[in-house]
Amino acid sequence: MRSRVVPILATLAGAGLIGLLIYGVSAKSSNRTLDEQVAHGRAPVAPDATRELPLLTGHGQAALASFRGKVVVLNFWASWCVPCQTEAPLLERAQQRLLAHRATVLGVTYLDASPDSRAFARRFHITYPNVRDTTGDFAHAYGTDQLPESFILDRAGRVRALSRGEIDQAFLNRASALAGST
Repeated sequence: MRSRVVPILATLAGAGLIGLLIYGVSAKSSNRTLDEQVAHGRAPVAPDATRELPLLTGHGQAALASFRGKVVVLNFWASWCVPCQTEAPLLERAQQRLLAHRATVLGVTYLDASPDSRAFARRFHITYPNVRDTTGDFAHAYGTDQLPESFILDRAGRVRALSRGEIDQAFLNRASALAGST
């Protein structure tokens, strides 16, 4: 009996290790390269700036690169995200101030159904441009996997600040200061 217990335990331990390896590979953490660079005072170029994404309303596509020359508050959101609902009015008020300084908010719906996103934009009277990230690839280039997340980009398309979570007025004041500094 004892001679069979050791091989069985060895087999179970091996299976457990293989399971941990599979879990580790499949549950890889988000890329936080942008966070590290911004924290060290560097201003990395915004990822995937030339990727064209479909506009939320109307027809056509837009790329982040088309906003070069403007300060941009890049905000990833979804209609089902409760903190996104909380910050939507704050972003809309910021948009009115930013427009006066050649700056804008650019919303990116993240893996959200288009009708739900459009209803969200109507509900919160959103006037700033929005594009749809239907695959999640654009968001993942920013290390985004939770919502909301926002980034402040300077006129050269470099990331100057980021917020992993709901933004506050102080974050938007940074964008206004950057926009008004030129």
